Amino acid sequence: MHELDEQLRELIPRLRRFAISLTRNAASADDLVQACLERALVSWGDKQAQGDLRAWLFSILYRQFLDAHRRSRRYARMLDFFTGRDDAQPSVERTVLAQSTLQAFDHLNTEQRALLLWVSVEGLSYKEVAHILDVPIGTVMSRLSRARQALRQLSDGEITSPSLRILK
Repeated sequence: MHELDEQLRELIPRLRRFAISLTRNAASADDLVQACLERALVSWGDKQAQGDLRAWLFSILYRQFLDAHRRSRRYARMLDFFTGRDDAQPSVERTVLAQSTLQAFDHLNTEQRALLLWVSVEGLSYKEVAHILDVPIGTVMSRLSRARQALRQLSDGEITSPSLRILK
């Protein structure tokens, strides 16, 4: 493990240089390198022994960057939708709809809000959410469907609070 530690320390400046070229910001680059190293250490058992450590780390860093970039774009779109911001002047109707949706979202229970955020904003797969909740993928899909339905009904004023199913 001491050898791995030394190899990682030698590669950090190269990883940081690459991260700065991607992010164009030193603080973001440092965060990206840290996330890369965390992922590498967690996945160390899965790494093939004969593979090049430097290439493996660069690929992890690049994938981390792409994932973060996709997440930020998706979050910005959701934020624009919920706040009614747009390139053009937002209409009163769009603003009212966005406010109504945000209010409806606040009325969902914690699990429904978390599911919608994980899948719709954070871009997690059903499999990743199933792993987080320690439930089958089908359970995630049905709970997500109910959360979306409750959000639609709350937004449309059909119900005042979502119903909860009690399972034993």
